[in-house]
Amino acid sequence: MSIDQTDTVRIVVLVTPHFNVSATTSFIDPFRVANYLTGTARFSWTFVSDRGGPVSSSSGLSVDTKAIADADAVKPDLVLVSTSWTPERHYTDRVLGPLKKWARGGAVVGGLDTGAFVLAKAGLLADRTATVHYEHIDALIEVAPDTTVSEDLYVIDDRFFSCCGGSASTDLALHFLRNYSGVSVANAASRYLFHHHIRGEGHSQNPKGTEPTGYATPGAVRRAIDLMEQNLEDPLSIPDICARLGVSQRQLSRLFRHYVRRSPIEYYRDIRLDRARGLVTQTEMKLSEIAAASGFNSQVHFSRSYKKRFGLSPGSDRIEGRVPFEFRAWPMYSPRPGAHETEQ
Repeated sequence: MSIDQTDTVRIVVLVTPHFNVSATTSFIDPFRVANYLTGTARFSWTFVSDRGGPVSSSSGLSVDTKAIADADAVKPDLVLVSTSWTPERHYTDRVLGPLKKWARGGAVVGGLDTGAFVLAKAGLLADRTATVHYEHIDALIEVAPDTTVSEDLYVIDDRFFSCCGGSASTDLALHFLRNYSGVSVANAASRYLFHHHIRGEGHSQNPKGTEPTGYATPGAVRRAIDLMEQNLEDPLSIPDICARLGVSQRQLSRLFRHYVRRSPIEYYRDIRLDRARGLVTQTEMKLSEIAAASGFNSQVHFSRSYKKRFGLSPGSDRIEGRVPFEFRAWPMYSPRPGAHETEQ
């Protein structure tokens, strides 16, 4: 990034319906604070959308935007694409055209939450590394085969960046702020926001060890879950997992019941189904391919298990699941004690 520390930094924020307002403003706030603390208008930002006007976020709050066509003449230094549910709805020339133009013009361009899907569709992530919210990682792997998908909080690859969202948006913005205005301004903004530890590149979205509340899960449970997550397509047997960990099946079952509130078999089946649901609702993969990718040898068994967990068949969920979360009835899974103990 070669920008003089006295130049005005122009930021364009492209938002789409149901975007995450908290993550988006968390990205903008460090620049706002930097302006305030330095008594300058060094950073400016403009919110744009496909057609302009008010755009409602997933929490119901709205932001007023300009039409992206009206901002097409702007030469931004930094562009943020903030999307959430159904990013494929925004694969339009009106959206992709300006992004390509700004990238060719030298802007730093990135995506927040599922924004990397839009960048990939625009051809900006070919042979690059990117990330999305962990809920969408499997889908991005499938739809962007020429992109290396990371589970880090954020990734910066040359002039292109991606971020999972949440509080990681602040870490990413403070990284840019340090580059634009120096360490002292970034430190001051971080303190002002009570963001006392800036996480850099390479931090995982799901760090191992102590839970956020300080509650520590036993090592045997964490290692078992790691093995399960690494073997979703070709599931291991529970006895095999126990043998690798050096614990008895009875001990592992007791630990899972106490700390996870499910048996190892139930937990393993559920994370495979969770992966399947992401692929069902976020990709166009055949249902038979999704069943295989989630470790189910029988599509009948897959469909039955899927409906048991989510309350509707994979085919129905492919349609209803593309409707943003807050506008659909969500059949929460409530397993009966001991249900499907023998399933694998």
